[in-house]
Amino acid sequence: MTVGLVIVSHSQKIAEGVVELAAQMAPDVVLAAAGGAGDGDGPSRIGTSFERVQAGIEQASGGDGVVILTDLGSAVMTAEMVLEFLEPEVRSAVRLAEAALVEGAVAAAVQAQGGATLDDVLRAADGAVVSIRAEELEPFVTHAAAAPGQAGAAPAQEAGPVVSGSWVLPNQMGLHARPAAALATGLTDLDAEVTVNGVDGKSVMLLMTLGLGQGRTVTVEATGPDAQAAVDFVGQAVESGFGEPS
Repeated sequence: MTVGLVIVSHSQKIAEGVVELAAQMAPDVVLAAAGGAGDGDGPSRIGTSFERVQAGIEQASGGDGVVILTDLGSAVMTAEMVLEFLEPEVRSAVRLAEAALVEGAVAAAVQAQGGATLDDVLRAADGAVVSIRAEELEPFVTHAAAAPGQAGAAPAQEAGPVVSGSWVLPNQMGLHARPAAALATGLTDLDAEVTVNGVDGKSVMLLMTLGLGQGRTVTVEATGPDAQAAVDFVGQAVESGFGEPS
């Protein structure tokens, strides 16, 4: 049993696209698209629908709870209205995230796929913020990766020796969404600080921002008790092409 997600957007296509993306890295998670408005008989139009959000919650229920993610303000209002009409026992297992729609959905889906609790999935969604300025990447990366060489960075010797490795991506799609999720999920339980090309290896969103295609080099650095295991894990995953064609 996993936490289900409901994606509420003013556009049916956006909601369906976010579900399609998140499903690539969370095949066991129920993802319900509740986008657009309309009576169900004609084409969808831009807007939000009480009935579609309600149906989405019903579809995503039955597991360990439901997290709702929305795009614009009135989508939040529609979701809140639906929540007011839920039976108390159902409402207690539904959370409305305050998150960026795409980033939050991806982060929440990865967390749910790993069997996280409802509140942990909600926190993952709410915390999925990616900055393009390196010095603002904390707390999603280690201090040393966010601002190398700046005052306040922990000395390398305090974290133990650095284990590193580099590999060339052989698969056609490179480090796209599914491989990024596989790396982040596999590294999460290891007792190590891991950076991949300078970003936190345990953050699926940051790995996706690297945009590494076929033929690009993946460089990993790790410290901590499981540093060697972390580097070996990434190396094996990259060399295998993540099970994809080269």
